[in-house]
Amino acid sequence: MVAMRSTSAATSAATAPDIATVLRIAAPAPEHAGEVLTVQRAAYVTEAQRYCAPGILPLRETVEQIRADLEGAGPTLVARAAWIGPRLVGSVRGRVEGQAMEVVRFTVAPDLQGGGVGRALLAALHAAAPPQVRTFWLVTGGRSEDNKRLYRAAGYEIVGTALDDAGVELVRMERPRG
Repeated sequence: MVAMRSTSAATSAATAPDIATVLRIAAPAPEHAGEVLTVQRAAYVTEAQRYCAPGILPLRETVEQIRADLEGAGPTLVARAAWIGPRLVGSVRGRVEGQAMEVVRFTVAPDLQGGGVGRALLAALHAAAPPQVRTFWLVTGGRSEDNKRLYRAAGYEIVGTALDDAGVELVRMERPRG
């Protein structure tokens, strides 16, 4: 997830109404793929700039790929999105393999980052995981301190590092279900 926020976003989050009272979280339908892609690109461009890596995977994903993912939601893919009124403001997908779920494409609209949307989405994904899931895991940029802080607050711990195909140092974080 891209958790960076600017001063204006921090001010906006501080003066906005309590996010819990206006946020609606549900499974996105395939017809939401374009909105999911728009928020995803807006959120991940900051990460791409931070690492001078415009080719990171979330920026290469297409609307067709997202639509196919959302059409295939079921036992091996859980998706959640957040709306404020008619506006889709964030989304996350979880890929299930055995007893583990990988948290992927976790995004929040840049103007709302730091206001609780990400925490709510992550909690909704955890709650929607199939019963056999015992461990959640994800990767985030090694220099993405706000992201790591959010994940630590949700119970994740760093368990390893790697380089992605764009040369970005990533950290792998995990947390048990519960």
